[in-house]
Amino acid sequence: MTLATRTQLISPFYVVEILGQVEKLEQQGVDVIRLFVGEPDFATPPAIIEAAKEALTHQSQGYVNSTGILELKQAIAERYQRWHGVSLDPNRVIITPGGSMALQLAFLATLNPGDEVLLPEPGYPCNKNLLHTVNAVGVPVYLEADQGMQLTLDALEKALTDKTKAVLIASPSNPLGSVMSKEQWQQVMQFCQQHSLQLIADEIYHGISFDGLAPSLLEVTQDGWVLQSFSKFYGMTGWRLGWLVAPENAVEACERIAQNLFLSSPVLAQQAALVGFQPEVEQLCFDRVAEIKRRRDFLMQTLPALGLNILANPDGAFYLYIDISAYSKDAKAFCADLLEKAGVAVTPGLDFGGPNPDSCIRLAYTVGIDRLQQAVDRIEHYLKTLTA
Repeated sequence: MTLATRTQLISPFYVVEILGQVEKLEQQGVDVIRLFVGEPDFATPPAIIEAAKEALTHQSQGYVNSTGILELKQAIAERYQRWHGVSLDPNRVIITPGGSMALQLAFLATLNPGDEVLLPEPGYPCNKNLLHTVNAVGVPVYLEADQGMQLTLDALEKALTDKTKAVLIASPSNPLGSVMSKEQWQQVMQFCQQHSLQLIADEIYHGISFDGLAPSLLEVTQDGWVLQSFSKFYGMTGWRLGWLVAPENAVEACERIAQNLFLSSPVLAQQAALVGFQPEVEQLCFDRVAEIKRRRDFLMQTLPALGLNILANPDGAFYLYIDISAYSKDAKAFCADLLEKAGVAVTPGLDFGGPNPDSCIRLAYTVGIDRLQQAVDRIEHYLKTLTA
């Protein structure tokens, strides 16, 4: 059987390889501290779970409109007003089966075969792979340590070609945890308008930021594309529910694509997610964010003392991107050795690209402070064996 060429272009996740190694060790009775998966350790809020039970008993679980339940779209629009002071027509909100499908929908609506999309790196690896599914090309825009891992207009300009169609930026970002300011969004939007480019904002970590709410692209323009998810802030990774805010003139086309691509998003997840916008549920989630910040602060104090250089200021999400070049320039081997000898699982920078992925690792602080302290102790002991 001959498979499509794109199947050779789509690379695997090193995270999945690490998961297999972790599970093998755990089956042998090894205590592994999991700091490699981008999944919060907080369960879905109880009120959302109870709402799902209620919906199963009393509400229809049949097909709904391809763009989502109106009440959920309205609740999302109201949140943009509360959080960002943005007036948003609910009709521009398209509910999707997860944030990745929101991005896929944006790609399908904006890109033709051969089009190029500028992708800041290090960045989320699935973005480049998703582009292969629409026969488009991801062009890396390297974020440099001497620039604080911040995206610059000069870097975008250098990556620009006559095939460039769009720019995709995540804020808060994975793996850096960096957050775009409103001024930065304005500058990038002006750049995109100047060069007739689409601007797509990946805001799936919104709500998880440590110095106030992260600015949304919608605060500076109504012409951009914004994708969001219930996975991270609400701890609903397995529910597979997200949304896309499309420009007004693209909504009808997106609806046609959605009708054929996924017909409708999981209705039970939509019914349950409505509860997430209630004040007490939002407050519970913000309380969890405060705990995530505590974890970040702990690691920011302890890891640099071990000679580990944190490359970006992590103002959001729950990741640290760390330069390990003082100890190794083979991140994959470093991660495998750290797991085998210290029982700490982190991710090599190879998953995320960028200028020096072999010298970097990503650490997800998705366990409690006590376990993080154990992890730091184990890492310290392991690093000492490298310099003995």
